[in-house]
Amino acid sequence: MFSMSLGGSLTLPMNNKMRKMLFKVVAEANDDVFPPFLPQQVQRIQDPFARKLAMRIQRLPVSVRFTENPIMSSCVKPLMQRKETPVVLLHGFDSSCLEWRYAYPLLEESGFETWAIDILGWGFSDLEKLPPCDVVSKRDHFYQFWKSYIKRPMILVGPSLGSAIAIDFAVNYPEAVKKLVLIGASVYAKGTGNLATLPRTVAYAGVSLLKSIPLRFYVNYFAATTNKPFSTTLDWTNVGRLHCLMPWWDDATVDFMTSGGYNVASIIGKAKQKTLIIWGENDRIISSKLAVQLHCELPDATIRQIPDCGHLPHVERPDFVVKLIVEFEQSQRDTKKLSLSHSQV
Repeated sequence: MFSMSLGGSLTLPMNNKMRKMLFKVVAEANDDVFPPFLPQQVQRIQDPFARKLAMRIQRLPVSVRFTENPIMSSCVKPLMQRKETPVVLLHGFDSSCLEWRYAYPLLEESGFETWAIDILGWGFSDLEKLPPCDVVSKRDHFYQFWKSYIKRPMILVGPSLGSAIAIDFAVNYPEAVKKLVLIGASVYAKGTGNLATLPRTVAYAGVSLLKSIPLRFYVNYFAATTNKPFSTTLDWTNVGRLHCLMPWWDDATVDFMTSGGYNVASIIGKAKQKTLIIWGENDRIISSKLAVQLHCELPDATIRQIPDCGHLPHVERPDFVVKLIVEFEQSQRDTKKLSLSHSQV
């Protein structure tokens, strides 16, 4: 294992597979053909993995009960649909599918049908006619997306607040979720707390701060466990706040904040799916004690810790995360084969 730096903007631990993929991605990312609905600032991003994944973002129509017209919903869809269980990637609070820029190609190379979904109110969907962006609407939108395009039980992966979104969804629609993967899970927060009671003028001032470069830069620096060059942290900041430049972002974020947000602590035990919990050893945002608590509360869970890693294992150690997901899925296949062989004896 070694690290590679590209133009001062990308520094990651890489094995031979990732090194080969890097050169392929760099070559393909030179085309610079981005979807027209992305903010123009996407051109400033240097990271070839982020640029490549951004080029694959598209919008699919999703019909929901709370809007008259379908919502053109942003995602990265698989190049090919397979018979095996699909992997569906959520993102964290106020983020986008670009979180998965490093892990997504590794999952595809591992043979998974891989989807990266933008949760309603974040990402790059067309929300000019703003729908409600509360928890119920986010859940219903995701369900309708799943029902329209994925159509079968999935391995649902949620990092940080995405873990709360995944648990909320798995409990409400258990038929849609075969397994859960929770990464650096933020599942014990009591929603948006006092932010839900803020006057809207104050809330709008708060979201302006939320998308500011200094705050986003600090969060990226604090979330990682390894010191990265200034240029890398700045580039990660530009990737992480790109969706904030969508014209509807302020209104959607205020709507979510004042709605109360996710509060799933009381329903964790109702998630019956087999679950893999992944935690960064040096996570400075979510305590590892909460990982142990989560492991105890889930009925069927395994916990794995990644060394020398912070709050974003899928960004810092994508090879490690993908290896764990592959082994997690493979374990059930092996169990089924063993059961079948015993039944034939």
